[in-house]
Amino acid sequence: MRIRTDGDKAYRRDAIEKASRFYDCNKTTAVVSACEDVPQLVRAAEAVLERDDLTMQQKREIAATLSTRAVTFEVTEIVDATRE
Repeated sequence: MRIRTDGDKAYRRDAIEKASRFYDCNKTTAVVSACEDVPQLVRAAEAVLERDDLTMQQKREIAATLSTRAVTFEVTEIVDATRE
């Protein structure tokens, strides 16, 4: 598999090199590791944000902290009024 890193895709090279340093491994292993980790981390973040023991403000702060360029977490409070 080839990943384009030329022209407007040059940022990808930096991202892959950062992942390689983070995981302390070669670029291929870093990309595979990140691809395996991201879905699990997103599910874990969603589980934290669904907890009932956190205030809405705490959930919003956590969501803002965990959001990235590629994944954004949003917390909403649903209020529904029904008239008879």
